[in-house]
Amino acid sequence: MQSRWSKTEAGRNEIQQRSRKLPAGLRSILLMVDGQRSDDELQAMMSGLHAPDDALAQLAADGLIERRSGAASMLAAVSAAKTGEPAAPALQAMTPAERYNALYARITDDIRSHIGLKGYFLQLKVERCADADELVALLPDVATALTKARDHTFATRWLEDVRASMA
Repeated sequence: MQSRWSKTEAGRNEIQQRSRKLPAGLRSILLMVDGQRSDDELQAMMSGLHAPDDALAQLAADGLIERRSGAASMLAAVSAAKTGEPAAPALQAMTPAERYNALYARITDDIRSHIGLKGYFLQLKVERCADADELVALLPDVATALTKARDHTFATRWLEDVRASMA
């Protein structure tokens, strides 16, 4: 599997705290880095977001993003949960950090897959969430956006699936 850019802990902190005062284009690209998008996808977004051509290199040099090869164990658990494989641990059995990471990965992946760039402001809300409880509180907003992007039945099934994974 090809390596993908992922936010580092410093990158996630920057999204929440804005301590480095990144230019808007760099901040936008940092928001879009999710460990799922390919280099080509990120490069295509850069011009639309008015980010510099070397935005990824700048963010990496600042320690805000890093390359990760293969799927992280948490993303594997989330993928397994989405396909119904029994090996996936329930979110309730995870530590608070693992629960946050699993919900974060699931929500950002589904925003990217089903809403696309129209989900940019919703992704900003996700990035502001500091813990799993805040992500859970955001689930109705994600379902509403999924209803607009897909349909009500899809959004209802999505919400039920996410809630069932937390049981």
